[in-house]
Amino acid sequence: MVITSSAEVQESNYDKESQIKAFDDTRTGVKGLIDNGITKIPKIFVHDKRSDVSSDSDQSAAVPLIDFEGIDEDRSQRAKVVEGVRDACAEWGFFQVVNHGIPVSVLEEMIRGVARFHEQESEVKKEWYSRDYTRKVLYNSNFDLYQAPAANWRDTLSCVMAPRQPNPQDLPDVCRDIIIDYSNKVMVLAQRLFELLSEALGLDPNYLKDIHCAEGLFFLGHYYPACPEPDLTFGTSSHSDSSFLTVLLQDQIGGLQVLHENQWIDLNPIPGALVINLGDMLQLISNDRFISVQHRVLAKTVGPRISVACFIRQHLPPENASRLYGPIKELLSEESPAIYRETTVKDLVTHYYAKGLDGISALEHFKL
Repeated sequence: MVITSSAEVQESNYDKESQIKAFDDTRTGVKGLIDNGITKIPKIFVHDKRSDVSSDSDQSAAVPLIDFEGIDEDRSQRAKVVEGVRDACAEWGFFQVVNHGIPVSVLEEMIRGVARFHEQESEVKKEWYSRDYTRKVLYNSNFDLYQAPAANWRDTLSCVMAPRQPNPQDLPDVCRDIIIDYSNKVMVLAQRLFELLSEALGLDPNYLKDIHCAEGLFFLGHYYPACPEPDLTFGTSSHSDSSFLTVLLQDQIGGLQVLHENQWIDLNPIPGALVINLGDMLQLISNDRFISVQHRVLAKTVGPRISVACFIRQHLPPENASRLYGPIKELLSEESPAIYRETTVKDLVTHYYAKGLDGISALEHFKL
């Protein structure tokens, strides 16, 4: 079945559902389109009024950069970092971190590992293609392909790495060792991040760990091929994350933008740095003390852009089946009553997946 390009179809005879199915049935993702030499993007990737949306960024502001050097040895340095984390989480929902404890060599190999997976022969890669999210390891293009208003220009390898790590043989052999190594190191970093976040909220350093915020890791290895018509689509459309927090590793191509005070801000890559952003679950339990903000990835004529997002949250039952999370009682008062009802991670993620990346916060569904 032929997938129709943006230049070859009129709205009157465009059958979106059949076009989506035709694309999905190739099991080769966006990279398969590029490998076939397309010069016009299929209409399922065209975002309405995308040409009216400016890709320009406000250059007068920058996402905070925080240096973790010495935070375990120097009490004054730790207090300074906690203050920086508090300000970043309250005002931006994002920050970049250096001296985070993961060697640059591991970061670079993780990027290469994701590239190796996505650049395998199509017939090998097809074996991993699935939309069955009860599987611990799978690959596809656009988790919300059938729900979203338009598809995004990226393919993704997804792996549930914690709390129950898959058997090594269940991971793709071209990136198995580095996924395990990197995920283990991110989990150590996450423990440190939740200590700092707890302190930034005025709580005991172990508070967020003790309520199990740090026990899950959902690994997403994104691959954004070069796009022949980047002004018609997005790498990832505007969204917030469903996690407690996300640890993002990105290559040096750029394209990530953060919405800050109604302006899009470029989050320019810094060699050796990791991007930390808060997810919807942390905004919920912090009762809006900290924010989960909209962000997006622009499509580009250069590529591939490669990134690895580690969502720190439970992903599959039984871990997330019944544990309730609501605004932390220590943060509530008559002046600051609860904004959200209690929910489970399972319910929030189910709602998030059902609605897709539609630019509307999943938290709206959970407001009192």
